[in-house]
Amino acid sequence: MALWLAPPLAAQAQFRLEARHDHWRKHCTGTLAFTAGGVSYEEAPSKKKDRDRHAWRWAYTDIQQLDIGAGRVSVLTYRDVTWKLGADRKLEFMVADAAGLGQVYEFLKTRLDQRLVSRLAGDGFQPLWQLPVKRLGRIRGSEGALLVGADRIVYRTSRQGDSRTWGYEDIENISSASRFQLTITTFERDKFHYGNYKGFNFQLKEALDEARYDELWRRLNQSKGLKLIGSYRDKEESK
Repeated sequence: MALWLAPPLAAQAQFRLEARHDHWRKHCTGTLAFTAGGVSYEEAPSKKKDRDRHAWRWAYTDIQQLDIGAGRVSVLTYRDVTWKLGADRKLEFMVADAAGLGQVYEFLKTRLDQRLVSRLAGDGFQPLWQLPVKRLGRIRGSEGALLVGADRIVYRTSRQGDSRTWGYEDIENISSASRFQLTITTFERDKFHYGNYKGFNFQLKEALDEARYDELWRRLNQSKGLKLIGSYRDKEESK
């Protein structure tokens, strides 16, 4: 449940969501806040002494990756965990407010760029076109639809945690071995992939025609600034 919401998204200074943080034993509840300056969690007042209550604050520069969706928020920090042999510390929070997480994504996508991972299915998103697909997995895949829009691509599936929303700036590469296959390589961290990039391999249930594949390439390249480079070269050549 959202504690505070204001009408225009662009004018909002912060989002505050009720969240649960699980411990090794038991859990605590509190408020997860997203502001222009960063992310914070404050455990709700209880019988605990103030010094024993959980409270964390992270500037956006202190976050390696922030993963939202599927009823949770995960914050990967740069801080080492000694007993895990130096592995970076990650904290997870359970959030029941799905609509609130959708608004948080829109709020954060320009603040965390490629460090933001969205497992949201893009509810309400109106695509330019879409294809029925199966995402191939190491052990088990999932079926759904790939929705292509002007500023993002959405993989929507009923399998919990498998949906994704990518802005074109969140995509490192798009490739296709045939009209019935498409791979989207993203900047989402994955230790099992080279350079930590994560690849999403889709088996297409309908053929992807050349015009639509070219459109994907054009939108991806424009997000990387190649449109400006091409325009500059065209201008120079016309002199």
